[in-house]
Amino acid sequence: MSPDTLQNVLAAVPLPLVLISQSERVEMMNARAEEMFGNSGIGRQYITVLRHPALLDCVEETLRLRQQRRSRFLTTDMSREASYDVTTSPVELDGWHGVLVCFEDVTAREQAEQIRRDFVANVSHELKTPLTALLGFIETLKGPARDDAKARERFLNIMGREAERMNRLVRDLLSLSRVESEERMRPSERVDVVALVNSSVMTLRAMAAEANVALDVTGHNAPVFVLGDADQLVQVFTNLIENGIKYRGADGRVTVKITYSERELAFRGPGVRIDVIDRGEGFDPVHIPRLTERFYRVDDHRSREMGGTGLGLAIVKHIVTRHRGRFRIDSTPGEGSRFSVMLPVA
Repeated sequence: MSPDTLQNVLAAVPLPLVLISQSERVEMMNARAEEMFGNSGIGRQYITVLRHPALLDCVEETLRLRQQRRSRFLTTDMSREASYDVTTSPVELDGWHGVLVCFEDVTAREQAEQIRRDFVANVSHELKTPLTALLGFIETLKGPARDDAKARERFLNIMGREAERMNRLVRDLLSLSRVESEERMRPSERVDVVALVNSSVMTLRAMAAEANVALDVTGHNAPVFVLGDADQLVQVFTNLIENGIKYRGADGRVTVKITYSERELAFRGPGVRIDVIDRGEGFDPVHIPRLTERFYRVDDHRSREMGGTGLGLAIVKHIVTRHRGRFRIDSTPGEGSRFSVMLPVA
């Protein structure tokens, strides 16, 4: 194989590759490897190019023993931290001996694994608290409170609330799992988003009245059709309005505003925007980028007291993404919050 052919082969591989000769010099590098190390190291001693001790050890062993070696390489690549699985393999071509160093970017895989571990840890923590409470009350009812009717009734009420809390968590986990599995499947049914908003409002009017909250719908009231999953969109609007009722603030008012635009900038065409506005306490905007993360809460204790699972906005984000929409959160401490859903019109 000619050097030009070999260079073309290396250039065609979508992974950073470095070819090192038996004389310990860099013979070839493809463009991806040059990007990783900042410049071309061709002709230089490999120890001045690779530098990382674990990489140098692998190359040295492969040169000496003619055996494949593996290592892990951590670096700052294109202004981000990146993790690579590195393989050094012996190469022999027409009597020429050397080592091929291959870098496989596993950053995304490791991040996904970390997300999975964090998710399992968070779910375990969320379930452990009510389970511990239930077990404690069961022991009390079996012992000291066995013959105390008032204590028994009080404990059973608390146990009921803790069981319902676990039920909400399991329900939201199943909902999130279903939404994530369907996220790449674009809905094809035409649905009237205005009717869905009004349906959600009607469902929550009793809750609003009980909380002494004025629930208003303003703006566009004619039908607006989008390609959507009606049940999922109702879930989005219900979640946001219910949150507004819970955190409505002193004036006890939640406004749902519907706006139709012939040219929504987000879609370069017609779109509809649904804003859920409350006049509650608001929160520091520093929290906004993380609000759609699983189990992230601005006020952990208060959210639990309100019956929140920490999954609602994550579900909202995934549903809106599935509908090729946009989800935006704005908040000012002491003034309230605005949760906006923008959808392209069919």
